[in-house]
Amino acid sequence: MKDKHGANIFELSREYGFEENEIADFSSNINPMGPSKFAMDFLKDNLNLITTYPDPEYVSLRESISIYSGAKPKNIVLGAGTTELFKQYVELISPKRALLLSPCYSEYENELRSVGAEIFYENLLEENEYKIDLNNIINTIKSNAIEMLIFANPNNPTGTILTRKEIGSILDTGINVLVDETYVEFTDKDKFSSVELTNYYSNLFVARGVSKFFASPGIRLGYGITSNREFLDTFECNSMLWNVNIFADILGQKMFQDKAYQSEVFNFMNEQREYFFGEISTLSDIKYFPSYGNFILCKILNQHTAAELREHLLKKALVIRDCSSFKNLSSKHFRFCILSKEDNQKLIQELKRYFKSSL
Repeated sequence: MKDKHGANIFELSREYGFEENEIADFSSNINPMGPSKFAMDFLKDNLNLITTYPDPEYVSLRESISIYSGAKPKNIVLGAGTTELFKQYVELISPKRALLLSPCYSEYENELRSVGAEIFYENLLEENEYKIDLNNIINTIKSNAIEMLIFANPNNPTGTILTRKEIGSILDTGINVLVDETYVEFTDKDKFSSVELTNYYSNLFVARGVSKFFASPGIRLGYGITSNREFLDTFECNSMLWNVNIFADILGQKMFQDKAYQSEVFNFMNEQREYFFGEISTLSDIKYFPSYGNFILCKILNQHTAAELREHLLKKALVIRDCSSFKNLSSKHFRFCILSKEDNQKLIQELKRYFKSSL
């Protein structure tokens, strides 16, 4: 059974009578600024390439990713989204014992269970604001003979993070580490991205995509970075010819080159994240947890549940994520992402109205 992630906007529009474009989806964690205009314009000017097969080696796309990420082109693999890459890496390592953070993205557990791994959990504690304890992780790895660690950096849904140096300490234990950097571009990559470590550690696999920061989930483009030659050779042998379509190839090449767009998104997200921190801190019935992602985890402190709040907001065409399905969270926890200034202000207004009326 496939897990559902975020909201189905089409289903909600039918159920609540809204047009799709009227719904503000705070559950999907997608950059509200949309894709790079530079990339979109280039695509429009080259729509005739639909009649052309992509370059099977994706030389130009790999070069753009290499310049953007700092990875060596020979260490880059391409896929139809990051889930495909997770799957292949987990299958290659096929760990007997693996470690996950709790809470975390559910697909990691699904992939590990598919290879029969025994799964251990490093519980992130509310009293520590869900911060990741490096010493605890290393002790758990050593005391339980862990062979593989999978985590997102920043972690979803908590928004907490490890530095590159801390990740290096985990790699020094010798276990295989898969770092999902889906959200790292919303924060300081120079401090938190582990891509540079792939030059020194063959036991590291870094996965990224274009769905969230580049607002392009529809093209299904993901890329992985590793110096693990066994994985790279296996991936090359097993991947389908032209596994990335021509439009993903074209858009990918240009969006990774658009530095002005990247800076604009980064600055906007940081500004609006601070806006939310300031506004929510005025609400006595909600506690927020510091986040390095483009989303914020909150807990309701009064008698209401996240499900009740979600249902109330749906009637206003606002969609948040009820986080009760995450391990180590409760019916009081919810998450929302950063959208446009107008939508962000609307969400804050509705939260203030809802919690004031519930007194």
